[in-house]
Amino acid sequence: MLSSRKGCISTVEFETMQIQINEDKKELKQHGDYTFPVNLSGEMLSRYEGGAFFWHWHTEIELTLVLKGQIEYRVNERTYHLKAGDGLFCNSNAMHAGMRIDNQDCQYFSTTFHPRFLYGFENSILQTKYVDPVLNAPAFSSAVFLSSEEWASEILSLLREIYALYLQPAPDQELRLHILISEIWRHLYGHFTSCSFEEPSSSDSIGRLKEILSFIHTSYAKQITLEEIADHVHLSKSECCRFFKRHMNMTVFDYLLYYRIQQSLPLLQEGLCTISKAAESCGFSNACYYGKLFKRYMNCTPRQYQARFRPDRHPSRETFSQTD
Repeated sequence: MLSSRKGCISTVEFETMQIQINEDKKELKQHGDYTFPVNLSGEMLSRYEGGAFFWHWHTEIELTLVLKGQIEYRVNERTYHLKAGDGLFCNSNAMHAGMRIDNQDCQYFSTTFHPRFLYGFENSILQTKYVDPVLNAPAFSSAVFLSSEEWASEILSLLREIYALYLQPAPDQELRLHILISEIWRHLYGHFTSCSFEEPSSSDSIGRLKEILSFIHTSYAKQITLEEIADHVHLSKSECCRFFKRHMNMTVFDYLLYYRIQQSLPLLQEGLCTISKAAESCGFSNACYYGKLFKRYMNCTPRQYQARFRPDRHPSRETFSQTD
């Protein structure tokens, strides 16, 4: 099934959300299905709690076209600052996250597809010669598309064609998408084969980062120490701090606090417990400290945030269009 909005997107109602992942950080969202493994989606960072989407991964390849604003997009060990008109390739199984720059919103368009969409039959020459070499290259977890570069400019033009189909679907939508995505892959493969890429600093780095994040995500509700986190990945405390800061641009402690705040949001939305109980459930022993951190990260108090989800309050309305 082709997943996209029918007709021109003008106004959509929504509540804020966050990426849904399992314990291994794999995204649970379905990106199309077996009959047509493609998902097209218009996105805005403001739709995610805290104006950012968490680290996650999926087997599908993702192509992003920035329509308005800017986004700090992180893929494995790389950080990109993308502005309107830029694009990005995120390889299959690559860890990625996105967040605001200068607290400004970003509107972008995502094309996500399973690799088999490119090659069809297992072990076909299309798979073994043109797809697998790209998927299995650790140094090619991502690539930025800038209009100043000829090969990337071609891809950006094709992504804009896909976006036009998203806004105004055609009777032969699926066929057109297959042609456009295959043409994008031709340009991407040509770039891949013509360049020499710097190998990641360590083949174990991303796996180790996944282990740290997994430990935090499964243990955040209790009191955990830096020593416990470091022991989990067999590093000293100082090396664990340096490693995490180098890859995440924040300290382990800051990430833990941020993640705890994010996990408390559904509890406040549902209104099934007090603010103090929500704080306690997410690992905070002091409700006042929780409130102070909440204000820092969410720009409002827990009570103000909770008031947004009263039954008598209608969902926010946002406009999604390329010309806003």
